[in-house]
Amino acid sequence: MARPVADAGFLVALLNERDRHHTWARQQAAKFDPPFDTCECVLSEAFHLLTPWVGRELAVALGRRAFRVGFAFEQHRERVLALMEKYKDVPMSFADACLVRMTEVLPDPLVLTTDADFRIYRRHSRQVIPCIMPN
Repeated sequence: MARPVADAGFLVALLNERDRHHTWARQQAAKFDPPFDTCECVLSEAFHLLTPWVGRELAVALGRRAFRVGFAFEQHRERVLALMEKYKDVPMSFADACLVRMTEVLPDPLVLTTDADFRIYRRHSRQVIPCIMPN
């Protein structure tokens, strides 16, 4: 079964009822058992985008271990920076580069995102990133 990998846009949509992709995010979240994989930079981005009240819900979800944060940049430094360089014209954010790297090292990953740039990015240089995003 696919291993869900959460992007910041997905997290924001999931927790913010006013987000235009909220219903989509709730439907996607219901299809998978937690924990969802993510990384610290994605969480930082999501906390920044969420209001403090809604951000508190993300903190509660982290406390419940609904999200697994196992990615360590230091172990993947060269590849993450190489991805950012390769996609500098997009440009690729640090969080996106970490997520792409996660798809290269996790078994059967599936990125949940609202970011259409994941249609451009490639893992292992040529492979399409397995992802689900709103239409």
